[in-house]
Amino acid sequence: MTIDERYEDAVQLLKELIATPSFSKEEQGTAAILLRFLTERGVDARQHLNNIWAVNKHFDPAKPGILLNSHHDTVKPNLQYTRDPFEPVVEDGKLYGLGSNDAGGCLVSLIAAFLHFYEAEGLPYNIMFAASAEEEISGVNGIEKVLPIMPPVSLAIVGEPTKTDLAIAEKGLMVLDCVAHGKAGHAARDEGENALYKAMDDINWFRTYRFPKVSDTLGPVKMSVTVVQTSNKAHNVVPAECSFVVDVRATDQYTLEELLEVIRTNVHCDVQPRSMRMRPSFIPKEHPLVLAGLRLGKQLYGSPTTSDQALIPATSVKVGPGDSARSHTADEFIYLEEIRQGIDTYINLLSIVNGIN
Repeated sequence: MTIDERYEDAVQLLKELIATPSFSKEEQGTAAILLRFLTERGVDARQHLNNIWAVNKHFDPAKPGILLNSHHDTVKPNLQYTRDPFEPVVEDGKLYGLGSNDAGGCLVSLIAAFLHFYEAEGLPYNIMFAASAEEEISGVNGIEKVLPIMPPVSLAIVGEPTKTDLAIAEKGLMVLDCVAHGKAGHAARDEGENALYKAMDDINWFRTYRFPKVSDTLGPVKMSVTVVQTSNKAHNVVPAECSFVVDVRATDQYTLEELLEVIRTNVHCDVQPRSMRMRPSFIPKEHPLVLAGLRLGKQLYGSPTTSDQALIPATSVKVGPGDSARSHTADEFIYLEEIRQGIDTYINLLSIVNGIN
């Protein structure tokens, strides 16, 4: 196929994906579409749960592997939609529909690039593809489940809308459940220990503390208290317990374990992380893939949002067509020209890294 034919094929696939609901944990329909699409084009594609994956035709286990990954699940449409979110409509060069921008455009562009190299022989890298499920909810049955059954990954290109610039770093996420303990008493008398007041002291620490190491690409670690509640149902009882939630956005300057140790050293409440899965990622600016991006005129930046990149234990970069500012918005769309640009970007990056250009 020519690049133009790959582009037309990708747009038709994206329209079919948009028309098929694929909320997180409910991606069976789009998984079937992706499996059929790849199989019809001669790819020995495989399915594990709702994840679809494949390797290049001339796979060589002695060679390192480049993984092309994006997700095919979507969030649910918000109430401000004025269009049918499952009707793929093209107007003024825009393809409208739920998941068109996040991350359908990236997904079909990566598939086009994978198919472009599928039958190539003599490449220094194996080229592998994975369409993952449950990315939008950081679910456990997504990329983490399919990676162990795939060949080892040395380098990953994660498809997310970045205007085809290179996100060479991505913040990690650690959600903390914190509980301050006091002693119940009657609010009319001077008795008890107010757990809410104790929590306020710790909350103020989270609000004002600054970790000393600042990332060149991601800036400082950011901590935000987002939920606060007490065990009380009555207004006249001094609360014996106050719980709150902290959203911690980690940078490449600290491991999650290091952040947690500092936090527990400085606050008095009990602190329990919900998970330690969503880790920050970073690729050196001198890496061949980054140099390839610079050669193509791409900008480098650090991404504050998380993706499946956090769950891939390999050097990785996040890049793709579309604009993250459109993600999860009403009447979501992607420009058709962005899809063409995405295909070109992925093919050119892989060509340079594989020594073709």
